[in-house]
This record gives sequence, C-alpha cells and structure tokens, in this order.
Amino acid sequence: MTTSTPTTVALTRDYKDALVPVPGIYDIDAKHSSVEFVARHLMISKVRGRFDDVSGTITVAEVPEESTVEVSIGADSVRTGEDQRDAHLRSGDFFDIETHPRWTFTSSAVKRDGDNWKVTGDLSIRGVTRPVVLDVEFDGANATPWGTTAVGFSASTEIDREDWGVTYNQVLETGGVMVSKKIRIELQVEAGLRQETPAV
Repeated sequence: MTTSTPTTVALTRDYKDALVPVPGIYDIDAKHSSVEFVARHLMISKVRGRFDDVSGTITVAEVPEESTVEVSIGADSVRTGEDQRDAHLRSGDFFDIETHPRWTFTSSAVKRDGDNWKVTGDLSIRGVTRPVVLDVEFDGANATPWGTTAVGFSASTEIDREDWGVTYNQVLETGGVMVSKKIRIELQVEAGLRQETPAV
C-alpha cells in the first residue's frame, strides 16, 4: 500500500532573482489593509490619518512589469483620532467629500527597482488627476486557514497636496504654516487571490 504525498500549491515564484506572487487577480482585503497619510502640523509635529474605506484589485501578470493596480478610497472614511479635525478634512477646505466622495489610483507602468518595484499611476483627488510613483515592496504570500491565498505589499510616496487643489492653510505669526504642503502616503495592503468560478 502506498501513501500519497499532499500537493503543495506554489504561492510565489522566482522572476529574474526576485520573489513575486503567482499570476492572478488579487482583491484588496480592507479589513487587513491600511491607507495612511502623514502631515506636519505647526511645522513641529506629525499628524497621522487613515482611510477605512479602501477597495481595489491587483492583477499580477505572468510578466510582472505588465501587472496593473486599481484602488478606490472613500474620502469620508478619514480618521485622525480627533472628530473636529476629521470634520474639517471632509469639508470643502480639504477633501470636499460632498462633491468628490472617492479618490482613485490607476496604474500605468510597473518597473523593477532592485529587489523592489516602482508603480507609476494616476491619482485622482477632488476631480484632479496627476501622476505619482509608488515605491512598492512585495512582503510575501501565505495560505490562509480558509483555503485561500493572501499576498502582502507595502508602498509609499510623497505628494504636494496643492497639486490636487487642496490648498487650505494658515500662516503662523512666528513663520511657517499650520499644515505642510508635502504629504507622505503609506500603504500596507493584504489581498486575496480571486477564486474563479468554473464554467458550467
């Protein structure tokens, strides 16, 4: 009597000495992902905020440079830990959520950058679309207890918020401004491999 060995499904692969996910469509898991921003306040401290409403897909191609990313963010889901500040951010002074409730990012190019990747795409905020470049790191893949595959990515970039029409500020008596123009964006993304429905 012979005993069969369980088959292990590959979750990652080697691509030109870089570890990458297996090809497929991965749906962002909002409950295990974060989209955060960091701004300087009064020129002396950093305030961090996050968005709870995030969705999208990462399509990993056989050739990784042909992969694509689409992300949608609900601007009204912003949280900084202070209700009055959050309300101000949602107003016309900043995000103007009544007119522009969602932000989007759509990739246009993926390039290798040593062990990591640079993902160029169009970021739309308040009806203004401009290109940004994300520095992306693949954090690995794992099988979940529910029989699915999950992958992780970290990404970051820095933008000038005034390029998207977010220009509100106050000049300080001692010099400088209340809120920095430069905003750092940091993403921690977990995404699940989509289970395709077999054709009937």
